[in-house]
Amino acid sequence: MFTISDTTDQRVCQGRTRRDFLRVGSLGLLGGLGLSDLFALRAESESAVKKERSVVLLFLQGGPSHIEFFDPKMTAPEDVRSITGETQTKLPGITFGGTFKKMAQMTDKLAIVRSYASMNADHSYLSVTAGGNPLKAAMGALYSRVVGTTNPRTGLPTNILVLPEAVQAGLKMGSNFETGALPTLTSPGELGVSYGAFDPSGGDQLKKNFELKIPQGRFDDRRNLLAQLDTVRRKVDSLGVMEGSDRFQQQAFDVITQGVASAFDLTKEDPKTIEKYDTSKIFKQEDVTKWYDQKRSSNLLGRQMLMARRLCEAGCGFVTVSDCGWDMHANNNSPKNMANLPPMTSQVDHAVAAFIEDIHQRGLEDKILLVVTGEMGRAPRRNKDGGRDHYANLTSLALAGGGIKTGQVIGQSDRMASQPSTERYTPKHLLATIMHSLLDIGEVRLRPGLGKVGTILTENEPIPGIL
Repeated sequence: MFTISDTTDQRVCQGRTRRDFLRVGSLGLLGGLGLSDLFALRAESESAVKKERSVVLLFLQGGPSHIEFFDPKMTAPEDVRSITGETQTKLPGITFGGTFKKMAQMTDKLAIVRSYASMNADHSYLSVTAGGNPLKAAMGALYSRVVGTTNPRTGLPTNILVLPEAVQAGLKMGSNFETGALPTLTSPGELGVSYGAFDPSGGDQLKKNFELKIPQGRFDDRRNLLAQLDTVRRKVDSLGVMEGSDRFQQQAFDVITQGVASAFDLTKEDPKTIEKYDTSKIFKQEDVTKWYDQKRSSNLLGRQMLMARRLCEAGCGFVTVSDCGWDMHANNNSPKNMANLPPMTSQVDHAVAAFIEDIHQRGLEDKILLVVTGEMGRAPRRNKDGGRDHYANLTSLALAGGGIKTGQVIGQSDRMASQPSTERYTPKHLLATIMHSLLDIGEVRLRPGLGKVGTILTENEPIPGIL
């Protein structure tokens, strides 16, 4: 996204030029515009189309069971109904799966869609996150195509992916067949790599997004990036190269060296807040990573959600939080009788409840939309090993915040939790719901140069009654 150079062969009388420190890489600049010029132009144009709102998409990779989540069907036959039982919510006659005790007590702050179906029966994450659009671009990529890849006020990427590795330095997650589909979760498709989600956890994606030419500079993890940014900031302060620069030039430097770094630093949070989010005590990570399918499961979801909230506050418009390990076949790749499901659903319950409570306490309930879903649901009838196989016709979907109408359940499933018994909603409706929350769709229609993206964002209607 940008390059900050510390070369030794380009000198002026002060030793460095201002240009050395503000040379921009792949921000998509027009003509000879510099970064500060781009900030000035976009600060003016962005406000018309973009609402002051962000979205956190919590994507449960592998296919969370809609029955054990928000539609337990305890009146169905024994091999169909929820293995975790049910818990009464604050809504009369509405129950959740038995491990969602915290979310059940805040249904006034939730909207549950029981007739949502991903229409996808495999680990095709993009079929959901792209909403079936012809560009095969995930929602976050579409969003950044409209508003720009970087927030002009804070310098933060507008599209970010938060993996467990982003919140625990040095974490080495295992791999499984599902992770081969992980890049598609936030794929920019035909829009091109510049609109892909920024991954702060390190590795190749980090190197592609941030190139800091500093002696012995390395980018193996997020912590090292923060240290490198601090070094550059101190050096520029000592050289005084920013003296006399106008507001946007100063902003261009400040957001790169300060805004980006602090947003990813969880140590900036009150320890009491970190403790409220903490899910590491719910289960031991090794207890749910014994099976092949669960190698990327973690007990860090609470911290991921806390980072997501921080990123939204700092100006990121689209945050995707990935939680893996939801394949529930019970076929030796995952435990018999879905024994790993209760601790994993308890973690989601805790992390989501903490997030919702937090945004309400901070007055952000209209500023941040939370969406919880996965790429599919799970078969109503359990298989011979007590697991649930892939299922396309019903999928878990919960929403909170973002100015939506909460305290309701939209749609119903049939008595076997096998089909919607009311109007079916699909990923194209979810795409429209999210984009109508984030963007002024009327302005999108009028905005020149969007091409197919404009059509994709305006051709479908949101889920009725939710906005």
